[in-house]
Amino acid sequence: MDLKVVLLVVFLSALAITSTNASIPSCCISTQTFMPRKLSKVERVERQYSNGVCDIDALKLYLKGRKRPVCVNVRLEKYFVRIQK
Repeated sequence: MDLKVVLLVVFLSALAITSTNASIPSCCISTQTFMPRKLSKVERVERQYSNGVCDIDALKLYLKGRKRPVCVNVRLEKYFVRIQK
């Protein structure tokens, strides 16, 4: 009986996490100081702030053909203003 209750609680917790975007955030832990070679491959840019869950300020560059973003220094943000809009 106790095992059924534990499994039910685990299942409901997993369901709640997956249905409400309460997943573990993907933070950049380090940044590159150079830009990618081809800016045309950049599909989307997101700004990561250090005042929330993540520890550092960074720009996340989502490139075509890559699953994980490339993290660059926020000083390079001026090059990606046209992509963000």
